[in-house]
Amino acid sequence: MLTQREPAVLILEDGRTFIGGAYGHVGSTVGEAVFSTGMTGYQETLTDPSYHRQVVVMTAPHIGNTGWNDEDDESSRIWVAGYVVRDPALRPSNWRSRRSLESELDAQGVVGICDLDTRALTRHLRERGAMRVGIFSGEAATRSREELLTRVIDSPPMAGSALAAQVATKEPYAVPAVGERRFTVAALDLGIKAMTPALMAQRGIEVHVLPATATFADIEAVHPDGVFFSNGPGDPATADHEVGVLREVLAAGLPYFGICFGNQIFGRALGLGTYKLKYGHRGINQPVLDRSTGKVEVTAHNHGFAVDAPLDGDVETPYGAARVSHVCLNDDVVEGLELRDASGRLRAFSVQYHPEAAAGPHDAAYLFDRFVSLLEGAK
Repeated sequence: MLTQREPAVLILEDGRTFIGGAYGHVGSTVGEAVFSTGMTGYQETLTDPSYHRQVVVMTAPHIGNTGWNDEDDESSRIWVAGYVVRDPALRPSNWRSRRSLESELDAQGVVGICDLDTRALTRHLRERGAMRVGIFSGEAATRSREELLTRVIDSPPMAGSALAAQVATKEPYAVPAVGERRFTVAALDLGIKAMTPALMAQRGIEVHVLPATATFADIEAVHPDGVFFSNGPGDPATADHEVGVLREVLAAGLPYFGICFGNQIFGRALGLGTYKLKYGHRGINQPVLDRSTGKVEVTAHNHGFAVDAPLDGDVETPYGAARVSHVCLNDDVVEGLELRDASGRLRAFSVQYHPEAAAGPHDAAYLFDRFVSLLEGAK
């Protein structure tokens, strides 16, 4: 027999309210409401540091079917501020499952809500845009609507938030190459996912992961063959330190590869702007065109900001000619950049999406091989 769930309420900053049941930890939380269209990979989503301070709404109706295992975490903890699902699984069913999703949410103090119309909530966010939200369950749900709405409105917005240093490693560490070491890469941790250095290591790269506060001198100290900037949370307009470091990297002629936040910082380092998307791209089913090959990739996304760059033609920069290399076919958002020298040789590149997506798809895994080719050419 199912136990009765405690009451829960979700309130958006524009006042739209949804009633449901407590899911995960009972209590209260606030954050930015965003929706993810992935039907699988919820464990990787929840442990992705890029979701720091965001309340994730799952558009797939049934969540938790495969439980929670001890292998698929992308970091040491769950980072989402809150979790919204329509129909939680009654019980997990997977040979790797060690416990239920809900028990893990409860153990890590993540407040969620279930048994509400996530389709209506998603449509509202698509029409009005991502916005602040609060989830209140148990005793917190009994407070007046005015008091709860005030808590939501008083919470900080995502625009203007500098969050990378809050999720990054505090101390440097190294991920050794698998087999023979071919290259050494300095990776700036802005919210790095565990799969990223793992995929580099599989290709013979020794990865030195550095804090978000690392300087160019710290990068030089590991004597890298190339530099990588990771994914991460927050507004790229606040990342002045990281932009300054990357400009030193480019001026030194070091090969560069960036993912997600690393793409936005690359854009800023090249003199381009960034802006906040209305509701962002989140999920594992986003179509992207690789303009260099003409191939369409199905890709994993998690970004609420994008680079403002002309889709056609080169942009002259102090480091060479930059151009848009990848475009989202849903809305023409810039999904990748590349930098070439006067002879046309590739010097640096980045993508806005996640080629390291552990939950799939794996269409873009070739980008790690492209990075290896860039390192080989420079060496």
